[in-house]
Amino acid sequence: MKITHIEHLGIAVKSLEEAIPFYEEVLGLKCYAIEEVAEQKVKTAFFMVGQTKIELLESTDPEGPVGKFIEKRGEGVHHLAFAVEGLQENLNYLEGKGVRLINKTPRKGAEGLNIAFLHPKSTFGVLTELCEKPKQ
Repeated sequence: MKITHIEHLGIAVKSLEEAIPFYEEVLGLKCYAIEEVAEQKVKTAFFMVGQTKIELLESTDPEGPVGKFIEKRGEGVHHLAFAVEGLQENLNYLEGKGVRLINKTPRKGAEGLNIAFLHPKSTFGVLTELCEKPKQ
């Protein structure tokens, strides 16, 4: 397994409009991108902290994954994302090690990344995302 760095920390919020000012005006960070990922039923806002990103996630549909998360658990840390080299190879390796995968093949995520999630039942309760920049 080749993890290169923490790509981002995903935080579920009810409203980007309400959350962004806290990160900008109180914490002094700058929102550099807002993007909707229709397939995930989510709207995202990104902030850089050193070399790591914070991704705020607002559900666009209460039946989407983030909507269900907020309904069950409220706002807060949603997932931890690692950047990897060879996403599909890493998924194959993890599945071979008995790790439960939510996605057996990569799919498109925010910022043009290829992503896949590992089930929290296999990762000690932490929804874990693996991310890879597509090859140019």
